Amino acid sequence: MRTRRIVFLCLVLFQLSSLALAAQAASPVKSNSSAVEVPTPPPAARRANSGFPGGSASGNTGLSGLIPAVPLVDLRVRNPTSGREVAFSVQLLLLLTVLSLAPSLLILVTSFLRISIVLDFVKRSLSLQQAPPNQVMLGISFFLTLFIMWPTFQTAYDDGIKPLSDGKISVQQAYYATEKPFRIFMYDQMASNPENIRLFMSMRGLPKPRTLADVPTYVLVPAFVLNEMTIAFKIGILLFIPFIIIDMVVASILMSMGMIMLPPVMISMPFKIILFVLVDGWNLLTMQLVRSFH
Repeated sequence: MRTRRIVFLCLVLFQLSSLALAAQAASPVKSNSSAVEVPTPPPAARRANSGFPGGSASGNTGLSGLIPAVPLVDLRVRNPTSGREVAFSVQLLLLLTVLSLAPSLLILVTSFLRISIVLDFVKRSLSLQQAPPNQVMLGISFFLTLFIMWPTFQTAYDDGIKPLSDGKISVQQAYYATEKPFRIFMYDQMASNPENIRLFMSMRGLPKPRTLADVPTYVLVPAFVLNEMTIAFKIGILLFIPFIIIDMVVASILMSMGMIMLPPVMISMPFKIILFVLVDGWNLLTMQLVRSFH
């Protein structure tokens, strides 16, 4: 019994000593008033000693002490101080508008319009839905347009764009020099049938033109578009005729055999493709399309 009491007292003393040590460790340490205060170096000195960029070149790492120059981008909106600044802003806005419409303008004033419409008629007359894809047809139209319009593009570059880049002519002179070959091309396509030009000139109330120079560009472009669509539809009708005959023959045969539920297109499409391949349709079509442009 006495031994147990002694062990119990030892455990209590050990627990009290542990609590005292924990309380001493948690209490804040008071600084001595006689201690020497170490001065804190300024930020510039800290950067110099650390060796980072922006400090002195005598750092430990030996990196350059030059501060990197960061460009300042400042966008300000202010009122124009003269009429010239207003005119320049308007010209810039018109230029951005023209650049956004540039693909449409190139389609309307080149041979791309007629070629793309004719190729679409060919695809529909053959009863083809997915083959060839539309991207392929547009690619064929694009490269055929480059083939046909290359002399026009070359003339526009030599007479307008290159002298402008060399600083020999002004922007206005370059515009007229670049516009001229396209105007000649559009007029050549309507030389045999200028009815569309007469239509737009009369609707505008302009006098009868004597030469091509008397026809404004805003009249020549819509007249050219109507002319190209008319020619393309005429070519499409001629392409449809033989394939329509094949559809009518196949439909008559199926009706006579009592196969009403069988679609005639399913039977006629292979025959139309065979006929188109046997007559070398792609070569004939390409040759006639290129020759249709003057």
